[in-house]
Amino acid sequence: MSDLSISPQVHLNTRGLYCPDPIMMLRQAIRKLNAGEVVEVIATDPSTSWDIPRFCTHMNHELLLQEEQLDEHRKKNYRYLVRKGGA
Repeated sequence: MSDLSISPQVHLNTRGLYCPDPIMMLRQAIRKLNAGEVVEVIATDPSTSWDIPRFCTHMNHELLLQEEQLDEHRKKNYRYLVRKGGA
């Protein structure tokens, strides 16, 4: 899934935070957006790999991208693009 044409309105750096903090930050950010706008989340907590997709399904948001990356220290990071649902 390519994200080249997607420009997130909000960038959340949740590196170093653990459940439930990344989800709570995502929830707060999404509440402030209009339907169709996008949040980018960067996390280091592996539990986000199932928490964020479940959050999107439960709250009717669209998970546009879910990928794993290595940072400059070769530590695993998780990156997500979430589009706010609603009409």
